[in-house]
Amino acid sequence: MSTLDQIIQGAVVIACQNCFKATLEPNSIQVQQTRKEFDGDKTVVVFPLTRASKSSPEATAEALGTYLVAHHELICAFQVVKGFLNLTIVPSYWTSQLLEAVQTAKFGFGPVGSLPKVMVEYSSPNTNKPLHLGHLRNNFLGYSVSRILEAAGHSVVKVQIINDRGIHICKSMVAWNRFGNGETPESTGTKGDKLVGKYYVRFDQEYKKEVQALVAQGMDEEAAKNEADLMKSARDYLAKWESNDAEIVALWKTMNGWVYDGFAFTYNEMGVDFDKLYYESETYLLGKDQVMRGLETGAFYKKEDGSVWADLTSEGLDEKLVLRKDGTSVYMTQDIGTAIKRYEDYPGLDRQIYTVGNEQEYHFKVLFKLLKLLGVKDSDRNRHLSYGMVELPEGKMKSREGTVVDADELLAEMAETAKEMATELGKVDDLSPNEKATLFKQVGYGAIKYFLLKVSPQKSMMFDPQASIDFIGNTGPFIQFNFVRAKSVLRKSEEAHGATMPSDLDASVWDPTELRIIQLGLHWPNVLMQAASDCDPSLIANHCYELTKAYSRWYQDHPVLQVEDASMRIARTTICMFFTQQIENAMELLGIQMPERM
Repeated sequence: MSTLDQIIQGAVVIACQNCFKATLEPNSIQVQQTRKEFDGDKTVVVFPLTRASKSSPEATAEALGTYLVAHHELICAFQVVKGFLNLTIVPSYWTSQLLEAVQTAKFGFGPVGSLPKVMVEYSSPNTNKPLHLGHLRNNFLGYSVSRILEAAGHSVVKVQIINDRGIHICKSMVAWNRFGNGETPESTGTKGDKLVGKYYVRFDQEYKKEVQALVAQGMDEEAAKNEADLMKSARDYLAKWESNDAEIVALWKTMNGWVYDGFAFTYNEMGVDFDKLYYESETYLLGKDQVMRGLETGAFYKKEDGSVWADLTSEGLDEKLVLRKDGTSVYMTQDIGTAIKRYEDYPGLDRQIYTVGNEQEYHFKVLFKLLKLLGVKDSDRNRHLSYGMVELPEGKMKSREGTVVDADELLAEMAETAKEMATELGKVDDLSPNEKATLFKQVGYGAIKYFLLKVSPQKSMMFDPQASIDFIGNTGPFIQFNFVRAKSVLRKSEEAHGATMPSDLDASVWDPTELRIIQLGLHWPNVLMQAASDCDPSLIANHCYELTKAYSRWYQDHPVLQVEDASMRIARTTICMFFTQQIENAMELLGIQMPERM
């Protein structure tokens, strides 16, 4: 809640005392932003106050509005709309708040480390294929949430768990051994993760041929899938890996090394990073000790066949297997161990946030309940940051069939599209080759990041590359273009009049469009804190769009440099300063770099 909301709450409490002889608590007064179609800046919800007034909502609002205008220095007008009291705040208030905000480099940000330590997990890929479009949404979402939480005042630890073991890895290894002829990233000039992914696809292609051949010989299809030689080999590789066979482990390390080099390049292009990496090969057994401890405490129970289970039926969930009868772990076992290890690695950790697709919602409900059963303090504070899938016009992506949209190729295509558009407009002719390359990435990468983040995480979405890079509408390039335009105004103003940080402004110069920009911008701290609470970067993105849209409209008929009146010129320059400062800070939280030229 903003300071202004609290001021209004206090003023309404006093008004109720004087108008209705009623004593109310400030928190009982509901204050909202006034809807755009009505006059006013703040709205008081009057319906709950009729108990105190013993009058209709309209009469109650009329009495309160009349009192507030007469007795409060910040309120200069009011409007009653049914059970709502719309209040207009004096322009001098917005002016003083604007001055304070523009003189604060990180306006709206919380003090660093003032809130508890939070861990954000994202990416968490398999090492049998390159990163794809789905990984882009995951990485951009997780990274942005970590930046937003940090800006709100949390200490943040960014992690991923790399799924570097299992049958899917062994499939790539078998195919490379069978069909690779010893090729390497160096010998082929192929990025390491793409080379390994190529053999994952090759495995599926050859495996299907083997299954079809066995079926043609009269074998049942399910039996054929189990008896196919390639699948037998993959299972054999997995068994040998788990028994630490030297040759298989060496191949596994080599091929995973290729993948890690490829991932590192892609993460750098994405603009994301991590504070710590966890590997499934190192953590998949950690949970077994925790399961044994759970047996001792009665949190878990053992069935006659030796398997270990947790009964979560009282929580509205099912019984959950946490250890197989042969003593081997399941994914849940691993996740239990990893979660507890992270608490040990980072003492004082308040909660863990898992950025994982919505198909895993049940898994995380179970995980958090199991941690609670094991006595992990505040484990119910953990959160699954669930997000919808990115869909394509052609349908779902399938890695094993090679139908995914490759992340590297998509990023490169976006930068190339930005290059074509900028070259066509002819606005980059005087830039050096390096400056051009940087600009094309800022615009192209910014376009896809913004497109994927402007949608609420819970929603599935259709990716449209062409729409994402449009310079009109709710897009990254639209915001970047207006930012660059405002920065140009500030540069020219500095050249003509020198660098000035306003110390005083004339409140009488503001018109409604200017007040709209100021009020939107001053709402930023609330937006940031809500985005942090909800783990929702779309709130940041859409705030940027609304502010940019208001600025763009204002810019059309509010000249800055040509204004002769010094006080008006300084006021309008201050609006440009406020706009660029806030947009740059906000877009940075989305992982989007803002260009100086376009």
